[in-house]
Amino acid sequence: MADKFLDKVYGTTDAGATRKLYDDWSESYDIEIAENGYQTPARLARAMAQNCRDLNQPLLDYGCGTGLSAGQLQTAGFSTIDGADPSAGMLAQARKTRHFRNLIKLDLSQPLPFDTGDYHAITAIGVISTGAGPASLMDTLMDKLPSGGLFGFSLNDHALEDAEYLAGVARLQDAGHLARAKEYGEHLPKLGLKSMIYVFEKK
Repeated sequence: MADKFLDKVYGTTDAGATRKLYDDWSESYDIEIAENGYQTPARLARAMAQNCRDLNQPLLDYGCGTGLSAGQLQTAGFSTIDGADPSAGMLAQARKTRHFRNLIKLDLSQPLPFDTGDYHAITAIGVISTGAGPASLMDTLMDKLPSGGLFGFSLNDHALEDAEYLAGVARLQDAGHLARAKEYGEHLPKLGLKSMIYVFEKK
């Protein structure tokens, strides 16, 4: 069943269809993803913790889903995590984990419901990709950080083959944001997929 959902998500481009897909997937997501050996959350959580000056400052887990990534962020040492996601089904599962201080229901047709500087660290783990988050999300989330804030995100093999997503990374570099971490490694190994993780410090 995991393969079915994963195949669908990589081929979905409409925001409404994507939200419905994740709503339908929410109750079985953790099990199905685990069956495929999902590695990216733990990898990125470690990289964020290694580059963060204060693990007690609020962190936003954008596209938090069921809370799977937040669990890894807590394991890495982050103590205050807010989650944001457009899927009500995913947020219902996330609420059960108790990983989060606050949970935010996103309306993707509206501006982000928080101010610049509210968070000193933002992650988008497994979010920015074909069929999920657009490349422009890199710019949008970076803009919400204060100077010195950390932005951690991942691009899977599908996104790494898309020039639009590579151009998004290049924009961050060209804007003068400092690349603190970049590592290519396992994403969903049982599906033969890898990902690049990035941690940028805002200039």
